[in-house]
Amino acid sequence: MEQRHEPRLEDVLSLRNRLHRVFRDTEEANRQAFLAALPHPIPGPMLDIGPHTGELTMEIARRVGIHDVHGVELIADHIPAARKRGVQVVHGDVDRGLPFPDDMFGLVVANQVIEHVRRTDTFLREIRRVVKPDGLVCISTNNLSSWHNVVSLALGMQPTPMHVSDEVIVGNPMNPEAGLAHEDLGRTHLRLFTRRALEDLARYHGLETVSSETVGFYPFPRRSRSASSASIRATARLWSVSCVPSTPQSPSPICRTTSPRPHSQPQ
Repeated sequence: MEQRHEPRLEDVLSLRNRLHRVFRDTEEANRQAFLAALPHPIPGPMLDIGPHTGELTMEIARRVGIHDVHGVELIADHIPAARKRGVQVVHGDVDRGLPFPDDMFGLVVANQVIEHVRRTDTFLREIRRVVKPDGLVCISTNNLSSWHNVVSLALGMQPTPMHVSDEVIVGNPMNPEAGLAHEDLGRTHLRLFTRRALEDLARYHGLETVSSETVGFYPFPRRSRSASSASIRATARLWSVSCVPSTPQSPSPICRTTSPRPHSQPQ
């Protein structure tokens, strides 16, 4: 009778550790692609939606030459660190809108935030409202149609960025974060986009895609992945960059507004 060999625990842990390193590597690739996609200089002020502790926020601000930097952050615990770095942060939930006047910002960025948002129409509508007519919007998010997500589904496993629990990450044993709790409330993914879905929704809210790129092919190392970015212009110039960790990342569309704030919030 043929003897069946179970994988050793140390081999499984070693594979998980390697995947975790590559996963984190995609995060850095995303940061670099996000920064590379931004033209400079850009007139301010700047708004970062979900600045976390403000580290990337200020790196972006330095690159584009903006000194008047604002942020809106859901997780109150992150705000003191962001303020210490120089970000003028307000505590707020973007599902309820952005607490800023119309046409205030020359640059609006949202790095891996839209996938955490339930009211994505409000999210894009509000961004369109607060950005200046000649401003720029840069958005980054996961790509639902990436190869590692498609393969996971084909094997009957949960795509890694698709969360089914607010408490724990489950459904894919090859996910380097499998079995772990979410770091905080804001880590749960609610909406995932394909390239076409993000571009279509941007167009619906008056943003015409001009360019779109992708970042990385997780779980392969960075040297085998291509960097990506995307931007969105508005009737003014509105740019949107979309770069994500994990795989061909999501769209980074550059769009031009097709009409002035076409779909106002229904009363």
